[in-house]
Amino acid sequence: MSVFDLLPPPSIEYIGRILAAAALGALVGLERDIHGRAAGLRTHLLVSAGAAIFTVLSEIVARDSINAAGEFVSDPGRIAAQVITGIGFLGAGAIIKDGFAIRGLTTAACLWIVAAIGMTCGMRQYEIAVASTVLALVSLILLKVLERLLSHDSYRVLTIVTINGFDVSKIVAAVERKRLKVNQVAFDRDFDSGRTTTRLLIRVRQRGITDRLAHDIVQSLEKTQVPVCRIQWEAKG
Repeated sequence: MSVFDLLPPPSIEYIGRILAAAALGALVGLERDIHGRAAGLRTHLLVSAGAAIFTVLSEIVARDSINAAGEFVSDPGRIAAQVITGIGFLGAGAIIKDGFAIRGLTTAACLWIVAAIGMTCGMRQYEIAVASTVLALVSLILLKVLERLLSHDSYRVLTIVTINGFDVSKIVAAVERKRLKVNQVAFDRDFDSGRTTTRLLIRVRQRGITDRLAHDIVQSLEKTQVPVCRIQWEAKG
């Protein structure tokens, strides 16, 4: 005799829904885990399973909330509805602002969709849950490859520290020779240290990784004998 023989049939079915949600959530979480994200396999598994549990509880509440006239005496969907609110706070915790860049938006979206997958399993809509899981994995894996092949605009901030008196236009010219668009130029001259800090907002339209251009720009500045004291290349979100 197994443990499942001791459980009533409805409980076995409920457990099956939760396990299905956990498995599908784990598939999405595995992709995040492979890419080194903090919210990985375990987090997505627990979110999906938790959403399924709350949805199952909503069904149980609905079953026990019907009076003799066949009417609901309470809202059967109120528990599941709170999952949508709660997952928003969890997703917000996955988003991190690092300088000009914002990280974690994709992971937050993954947490959102695995919660929906879990709720779908809790409602016994397994076909929709599996299709949603496939959609999530396609968007995370295949579309990421496609994005790398497409040309798209991205923005970088180039900060260069030179000695006072140097012509800033030579820096702009060196950047534009790389067929880059300089959208904004700002500089700050410090007379105490004798240095000028120039900041360029650059629009880059390249396929693949744009940050490799930083090395090319540095080499270009060296060839023009620009007296560079410090150079910084960072993403702008």
